[in-house]
Amino acid sequence: MKRDRKLPNWRWEALRTTLWFMPAVLILLGAMVFIVTFKIDVAAYFHQIQLPSWLRSGSSQSGRDVLIAIAAAIITVVGVVFSITILALTLASQQFGPRMMRNFVRDVGNQVTLGVFVSTFVYSVLALGSITIYPHGDFAPHLSITVAESMLLVDVVVLIYFINHIASSIQLPAVIAGIARDLESAVDTEFPVIDDDAPPLSAREASALLQQPTVLLATIEERGGVVFAAKSGYLQFVGYAQLTKIAKLVDAVIRLDYRPGHFIVAGRPVAKVFPRGAAQQVEKALAKAHVTGPHRTLMQDPVFAIDQLVEIAIRALSPAVNDTFTALTCLDWISAGLSRISGRELSEHVYRDEEGRVRLIGADWSYPKMTNRAFDKIRQAAHGMPAVMIRILDSLTAVVEATTTATQRGVLLRQGEMVLRSANESVTEQNDLDEIQSRFKRLQECVSMLNAPDPA
Repeated sequence: MKRDRKLPNWRWEALRTTLWFMPAVLILLGAMVFIVTFKIDVAAYFHQIQLPSWLRSGSSQSGRDVLIAIAAAIITVVGVVFSITILALTLASQQFGPRMMRNFVRDVGNQVTLGVFVSTFVYSVLALGSITIYPHGDFAPHLSITVAESMLLVDVVVLIYFINHIASSIQLPAVIAGIARDLESAVDTEFPVIDDDAPPLSAREASALLQQPTVLLATIEERGGVVFAAKSGYLQFVGYAQLTKIAKLVDAVIRLDYRPGHFIVAGRPVAKVFPRGAAQQVEKALAKAHVTGPHRTLMQDPVFAIDQLVEIAIRALSPAVNDTFTALTCLDWISAGLSRISGRELSEHVYRDEEGRVRLIGADWSYPKMTNRAFDKIRQAAHGMPAVMIRILDSLTAVVEATTTATQRGVLLRQGEMVLRSANESVTEQNDLDEIQSRFKRLQECVSMLNAPDPA
């Protein structure tokens, strides 16, 4: 029995991929802090409370000068630092691909950095505007000025952190490792660990499972109504739970033809519904339960992280870059991700209602397709490159050791056979060819050992 999937909320994910949400929150927080400090300053001005002597900041004019200097310095730093950062990221994107800019926007540290600077600027401007003339003379918000100076010191620390963070994040190993972490997280979300200690099924649950999806699929294919896409774009999120409720409400079964990561075209079929009469209602619900956009995301789409690693690898193997070690690093992380996937059950997306009846059948995950996506393009780009071919075979062997079925091992062995054929055609140095054949033999032995029946 699987644990419930903890699917991310796409609205929250969309907010995370912006540079305005976190700064807006911190600006609001800074404004609230100013309201508190301003009220304390007013109370001190009218001698309702006594502030410590070390908070005194001189006359109102000197306080005005301090706040002007802080506001001017902060807004200048924000403009210069972020402009230089965008330039550095643009140059890095030429090697790593367009994901660099998206990762920069999505990074919480970058968002907080921008928010801290902007909130300090807003706080200083508000404090500057509070300096005025009251009946007892000029009003200087001593506490607010002191807080602004403290925020300036915090900004200096944040600036040092930001420079170090950017310098570290655009380094290639950090980029690749970050994508690999995203892959692990996506795999854990989409393919939960199987609970082997789950209690046995009750009679009612066992009876409900007799309603097999394979029979329903044949019925839907022959007699189902077609549902068409409302708009074009990459499918980013599917509300499976919402669609299951809709299907139960209209007493229907939905079969989805696409999964997150696929590109759908407006007016083209995206699902089928049985009975046919429920298609129109489901089409309206599907338009609300699907989220499409101009790009792919990692929500419900672990293959996207694999594609990102593959893209970096084939860019590195291009004649213009010729960075073999980057490709080898990508292969190492790809093997780690596929090993994690190989140990999970790629179950069909079948969703049932409270009574155990099948209501939604999603597009299946395919282990052969994921494996081919991971190795095909790299293998093709590595034609005539023994070092990369050897690392591909080593990666395949590592993944084989994590597999759970003979079918998975057959898919990986097929990749190894293609690597060997490519090596025989393109590698001219006999010693290199012998090494490649030796690694392939090791892969074969690992597959044979795991496929051998248990003597017990």
